Amino acid sequence: MTNTEAAGTARKTGTRKSAGTAAKAAGKSEPAPATELEVRNPATGALAGTVPIDTADTVAAKVRELRAHQPAWEALGPDGRKEWLLKLQDWLVDNTDRLADVLQSETGKARVDSLIDPAFSVDLTGYYARRAAKFLADEHPSPHSPLARVKQLTTVFRPYQVVGVITPWNFPLAMPVIDVIPALAAGAAVILKPSEVTPLSAVELARGWREIGAPPVFEVVTGAGETGAAVVGNADYIQFTGSTATGRKIAAACTERMIPFSLELGGKDPAIVLADADLDRAAHGIAFGGLFNAGQVCISVERVYVEAPVYDEFLAKLTAAVREIRQGVDGRKPEFDMGALANENQAQIVQRHVEDAVKAGARITTGGKRTGVGTLFEPTVLADVDHTMSCMTEETFGPTLPVMKVADEAEAVRMANDSIYGLSASVWSGDKDRAERVARQLNAGAVNINDVFANMFSFALPMGGWGLSGTGARWGGANGVRKYCRQQAITKPLLPTQTKEPLWFPYSPAKLTVAMAAMRAAGTRGLRRIDLPAIIKTVRGM
Repeated sequence: MTNTEAAGTARKTGTRKSAGTAAKAAGKSEPAPATELEVRNPATGALAGTVPIDTADTVAAKVRELRAHQPAWEALGPDGRKEWLLKLQDWLVDNTDRLADVLQSETGKARVDSLIDPAFSVDLTGYYARRAAKFLADEHPSPHSPLARVKQLTTVFRPYQVVGVITPWNFPLAMPVIDVIPALAAGAAVILKPSEVTPLSAVELARGWREIGAPPVFEVVTGAGETGAAVVGNADYIQFTGSTATGRKIAAACTERMIPFSLELGGKDPAIVLADADLDRAAHGIAFGGLFNAGQVCISVERVYVEAPVYDEFLAKLTAAVREIRQGVDGRKPEFDMGALANENQAQIVQRHVEDAVKAGARITTGGKRTGVGTLFEPTVLADVDHTMSCMTEETFGPTLPVMKVADEAEAVRMANDSIYGLSASVWSGDKDRAERVARQLNAGAVNINDVFANMFSFALPMGGWGLSGTGARWGGANGVRKYCRQQAITKPLLPTQTKEPLWFPYSPAKLTVAMAAMRAAGTRGLRRIDLPAIIKTVRGM
């Protein structure tokens, strides 16, 4: 669930303040449109803050302003932009505690989880700030043929003017930074629309940009689906992270406007535990991979396939590891490992998946219910599951780990690939070569061997989904900034030019014969390279 779908959730977790209260009291049937959103902590219900609901006209006006300031930002060049990005990095470091406070207030996360966002943001900002000049440098590809060596070939990377970034609620600071920073480094201006469930961290990021005195090329707009649609309707490139259902709508809207887009969508990531795995490491790693941030990670482990010989032993170790997780939310105290789900709708999805699985024959080995405090749901292990159950086929995005017994490696691969999603996966084995062989058979954009989330912290690798998990990718080293650029091809003569080229009008059969002979000699093989009679016949037949 993401921005446009979360509008209903926002009404459950908070309220929309309407300017029509007085009108309603006066007996009018239609209240005025809401102008403000209340943001509430899902664990406690406490009011975390309010944000305006930006209209389509407001979004369009902000995009026009960004478009006006973007040329000067681009003209600074990568090194000039680096200085501003590094100042923002300093600001992120200096304001880590405040950012964690704000983030925790709108998500109900455990304190440790709330500190991950600023730390991750600092790391990524430094990576792209310092490398953008290298990544965006002109390229001079080698000509494909000796005949083309009379030209210098250049590829130039020119940014889209305004990049629209639409982010979900699971990492309210890190998710914006993941895409905003590479786009700014590329020379684009950026308009960010965060989830209406957790907009406060994004507002803080924009405040930081203003506080360091940076050029006005980064804006945040807040609101629900209508605001997001306006971003899609006005920006020049769209980066969206969220559900497959919403991604389809955005893709259709972008295609209608003929603008490029990149989508990271749903996931149902499998973990394969082979019989030769270090079961202790696998149990602890999968517990973390499935339950970090209460399971609200795009690349969370959501399905576990275990070879039959070690199924019972692994299940016992996983259950023990999950039972060690300390759940709760208590301000700035660090003693809790896992906090709340982001909203009531998400808690209900998790509860439905667990209840449906149990009705179909699954066993709960630990957890399995809500705690009674806000949206907290116990970390849960489900045993003896299969692919008839929603917990194995639908995205849960919550603190559950369904575990299925498989006969062998081949069945594990087959079941792991039995999904509409393909974001990432993990393989656990004592034989790393075997694990890599299995990894290369999985239909996923990334596979971690004997680990989880490693690809998410490896900015040199691409992060993108296969199947209904999305299209395009973020990061991948240079591609992480180049994706926000239009590629421009420039050719420049290396030799003195003539008044007329040999192939310009009027055509000359003799010159055509020479030109075609040279092209054939340079591009073909064997005797075909020197078949001059055939060339003459072709020219005479023109």
